[in-house]
Amino acid sequence: MPEFRWNPLLDTWTMVATNRQNRPHLPKDHCPFCPGSPNIPSKYDVLAYPNDFPVMSLDHAGSKKKEQSKGIFRSKEAVGKCEVILYSPDHNKKFYQLSDAHLLKIVELWSARFKELSADTRIKYIFEFENKGEEVGVTIHHPHGQLYAYSFIPVKIREELDNCKKYFKQTGNNLFADLNKVEKRHKQRVVFENKSFIAYIPYFTDYPFGVFVVNKSLKGNITQFTLQEKKDLAEALKKITAGFDKVYDRPFPYIMSIHQTPVNEKKYADAENYYTFHIEFYPPLRAKDKIKWYSGSEMGAGAAANPLDVDACAILLKSKIKS
Repeated sequence: MPEFRWNPLLDTWTMVATNRQNRPHLPKDHCPFCPGSPNIPSKYDVLAYPNDFPVMSLDHAGSKKKEQSKGIFRSKEAVGKCEVILYSPDHNKKFYQLSDAHLLKIVELWSARFKELSADTRIKYIFEFENKGEEVGVTIHHPHGQLYAYSFIPVKIREELDNCKKYFKQTGNNLFADLNKVEKRHKQRVVFENKSFIAYIPYFTDYPFGVFVVNKSLKGNITQFTLQEKKDLAEALKKITAGFDKVYDRPFPYIMSIHQTPVNEKKYADAENYYTFHIEFYPPLRAKDKIKWYSGSEMGAGAAANPLDVDACAILLKSKIKS
């Protein structure tokens, strides 16, 4: 049974889920996400599907088991939700090959799942993301993303929230508003922009093509977007992911992570004042046939290192998005 184990060094929980050892890995004779597969409808456009091998579950309502402590060792039930977000019934369809109307359905599904899951007061953070490509550990090639609804605030998100709050207290400004302003003034690292979103490779990112897609109106989560903002988000993601594949003329792997304000968390009840919906891309390619692996310094010490100049990367990506 999955459980959380406390990491006192990082002030966070480690999710332990031995059941995930049995999940399928790149099966060649079937696809568990294609229409008609077990537990999958025979017809769908987009679909939120309960993960068959979750690291968390909401089925703990009747349990009497509470947090346990044996000295320095602490553990508790892995309360949360894990879902697969199926983008299309077509196994071979790429994200950017989907119609604008279909991409809007994906954005609407993200919004609907956020709204529904946030109603459960046990949930503190809703994280929608996508792993694309074997280089980042994808195990099923069918076009899909995932959603994890945590009963705690993950440490990276917590660091972003705390630093944005600190910046707000020091300056009175939203950090993302200032980032948008200075990147737009610099121009060179901006790769795409429409009415609602601006996309750039930040000055500080540790990934050569680590694009940020930031909401201009500084809204905290996707449920607050107007229909036009949702359409603009779909357009931005379509343009950027299509541009990625043109950079090295090959399928471009990435991790796409959607960062939003927490839910049901008193400490961050004011987060909309200083934190903004944005998407962070982590693409591991540094050349057509070279991977930016996380080094000992990066993984062991958390000291990020970028092997390429992001200004040059942004110029290249921008040219592919426009082509």
